[in-house]
Amino acid sequence: MRQGPLTGLKIVEFAGIGPGPFCGMLLSDLGADVVRIDRKGQGRSSPADITSRGRRSIGLDLKNPDAVETCLKLMEKADAVFEGFRPGVMERLGLGPDVALARNPKLVYGRMTGWGQTGPYAHAAGHDMNYIAITGALHAIGTKDKPVPPLNLVGDFGGGALYLAFGLLAGVISARETGKGQVIDCAMSDGAASLMAMFYGFKASGMWKEERRANLLDGGAHFYDTYRCADGKWVSIGSIEPQFYALLLQKTGIEDPDFAAQMDRGRWETLREKLAAVIATKTRDEWTEIMGGTDVCFAPVLDLDEAPKHPHNAARETFVEIDGVVQPAPAPRFSGTPGAIQGPPPAIGAHDREALSEWGFSDGEIESLKGSGALAG
Repeated sequence: MRQGPLTGLKIVEFAGIGPGPFCGMLLSDLGADVVRIDRKGQGRSSPADITSRGRRSIGLDLKNPDAVETCLKLMEKADAVFEGFRPGVMERLGLGPDVALARNPKLVYGRMTGWGQTGPYAHAAGHDMNYIAITGALHAIGTKDKPVPPLNLVGDFGGGALYLAFGLLAGVISARETGKGQVIDCAMSDGAASLMAMFYGFKASGMWKEERRANLLDGGAHFYDTYRCADGKWVSIGSIEPQFYALLLQKTGIEDPDFAAQMDRGRWETLREKLAAVIATKTRDEWTEIMGGTDVCFAPVLDLDEAPKHPHNAARETFVEIDGVVQPAPAPRFSGTPGAIQGPPPAIGAHDREALSEWGFSDGEIESLKGSGALAG
């Protein structure tokens, strides 16, 4: 039994990599019935395939006309569909938005790509780092010497999956009001640019310098940075506001009058060196005991083994363990209709009969698909 605020929403997902599965996970965690179309073939599931959790898999041979027709019938019954292929691939399969919307005028058709459906780069390959490179985001992140990829959080997941989920749900609301579906062109480069809105505002107001580690939020300020402790571990300090900065000086025992010039950019580097020397006198745990949970704006820098065990994360059950795999719990949290991990990552074709039957296919139709070779199992 599915639970969450999206219970009753029916979504078709065409299997992909990176942001597509993550989007499917987010929707499933909140209760949507997400049926994933996998390419026909043997595929075992792994509990470690966290972003595939909670869906049901139908294995289809998309070169088979019966499989294509099956996809279109599923789209007829769906509120939304999403895919992550390069522009033109779904059209060549006979599953493009024009065909799908003709079958279901209320369908919301999400298209996830790095560069978008149009533009000079639309048909080029790329990865997260490339998509955020053209937005200004990658230039702003890193050391003074070079830009550093921020994992694939900014493009794939932030600018891609989250914007796709947002777009799909907005499209469904619109379709329910107007009776008309539409195509969502979700480009990771567009989403990453959108995430940079505040920083373009900083630039326009003269608050942002085109240098890394020279600004308020990029590690340039001594009061917004990470520091190595006596044990080689790290802490994060973000004491921007004057009252929080004053508390930082109190907790660290700093009485040096130079620190009064908090917002003097010309002194940031010198003050960073002085603060680093103080932080290096104690271990990470000692500083956590002194500053943790206070208004210093402080937190220890934890690795992936440590994070789930942190008292705050443990108290909120931010992480859960399923089949021996520690993983993030569903987010955000709803007071009346809480989400849940709806099931384990599925093997390819694990739910051929179950999902098709629940979506309105008769036993005879399912047997016919098996006989034609369109269906995997």
